Amino acid sequence: MLRLIDNFLDKITMYKVVLYILIGFVLIGAVLSFFGLLPYNPIALLFSAFFITTICLVANIVLAWAFDVPANVESVYITALILALVITPLQSAHDTVFFSLAIWASVLAMASKYILAIGRKHIFNPAAIAVAITAVAISQSASWWVGTLWMLPFVLIGGFLITRKIHRFDLVLSFCAVAIITILITTVTNPADILNSLWRVAASTPLFFFATIMLTEPLTTPPTKWLRIIYGAVVGFLFSPAIHIGTVYSTPELALVAGNIFSYVVSPKEKLILKLKEVQKVANDTYDFIFRPNKKMKFKPGQYLEWTISDRKVDSRGNRRYFTIASSPTEQDLIMGVKFYPDPSAFKQQLMEMRPDDTIIASQRAGDFTLPRNKHKKLVFVAGGIGITPFRSMIKYLIDIKEKRDIVIFYSNRTIQDVAYTDILDEAHSELGIKTVYTLTDLSTVPESWKGKRGYVDQEMISQEVPDFQERFFFISGPHSMVTGFEDVLGKIGVDKSRIKKDFFPGFA
Repeated sequence: MLRLIDNFLDKITMYKVVLYILIGFVLIGAVLSFFGLLPYNPIALLFSAFFITTICLVANIVLAWAFDVPANVESVYITALILALVITPLQSAHDTVFFSLAIWASVLAMASKYILAIGRKHIFNPAAIAVAITAVAISQSASWWVGTLWMLPFVLIGGFLITRKIHRFDLVLSFCAVAIITILITTVTNPADILNSLWRVAASTPLFFFATIMLTEPLTTPPTKWLRIIYGAVVGFLFSPAIHIGTVYSTPELALVAGNIFSYVVSPKEKLILKLKEVQKVANDTYDFIFRPNKKMKFKPGQYLEWTISDRKVDSRGNRRYFTIASSPTEQDLIMGVKFYPDPSAFKQQLMEMRPDDTIIASQRAGDFTLPRNKHKKLVFVAGGIGITPFRSMIKYLIDIKEKRDIVIFYSNRTIQDVAYTDILDEAHSELGIKTVYTLTDLSTVPESWKGKRGYVDQEMISQEVPDFQERFFFISGPHSMVTGFEDVLGKIGVDKSRIKKDFFPGFA
């Protein structure tokens, strides 16, 4: 069942998953209101969402033009729908409280992305900072109406899908655990009331919506696992309404804003303006896009970036993508390795149409798929197709710093024409003794002169090429089906999951 869910989620970008789920929440809220299960007029609820979305769109268009940066419509819709789910829907045609809060919160949310930013990178979750400011400036607060019993089942399902899509269970679990414990400690005086208090926290607060929809926003969370866990714990502690400084008591939005500050301090965000230097074909339908950054960026080999292209040609898949950095930190240019498939997205079409000196924006450096600190660990890299890009970064880095490590690479491709970066892999073999095992899976196209392996990487191939596989740590990168399939193979030969690391970045599609 989970594999079916993963296969479905892999076909949709992260932003689309979040967007569709938020739209679903609004529609479900309207249906529940129609049946009298929520205290709102269903037409008014839908109008509220439409009104907030319209204000957000107009504000974002103006701000994007004023600051001369690409506008991302998906993120506008997402922020608008979050606001619609936390601001009490319109009560009547003369509901000045709704109109005042909706207008100010919408404009402030959009403005925060451009004004409350460092290096063109916003610091705060837009919806959270907007409702935090309106609470102080105009004394109007968000009700977080989505955190109700009737919405709970849908929030749990939608939140699970989002969390699974972006692989942020570590963040969500650390937040929920600390938030629940803190709330119980600060509000329960009689141990007999613990179960009732747990139920109230789950059914009458926005805990799960907050954790899975807002807390997990990639742009304002730390880039690595342990920092994310700490971040979740910090926000979870502040989430309790009993936490206060003087007369100022915590609210969900204040907890998140404080967490965003912590996230920025421990992992400063940056946004690069990259100019295209050249495009090189490295394999069949596979190209290296080589960019000159406007400043030097620090990163670890194997990490990824979010790349944003002009919005002049946008389809349903949006104008943002996550790609691994194929270059090494030792190289001056930033390289994005891209595989083009039939019916490419508008993003990839624009990418292929780029000319020298055209620009693209790169941000949100993140990822734990990096070389272990212990140089003596024996490693096996398993790459499928374009999944070779993080390994290209790691291997080039080791070559440049002349650091030897015990590494065996399995590199699987459909045909010989799909094989990329043989120059780097050959250099790694001659300079560092790193062994690469090439294999082709389309047996009908394998030439007679082929000296590599045939077929998929399986138990027999591993045993033959890496007899000491039980002593090694495995790094797997490639299409999701290939990664999960090879993980199953490793499980069958007794490789513990703690010795397996999988490449992942949000929005793989």
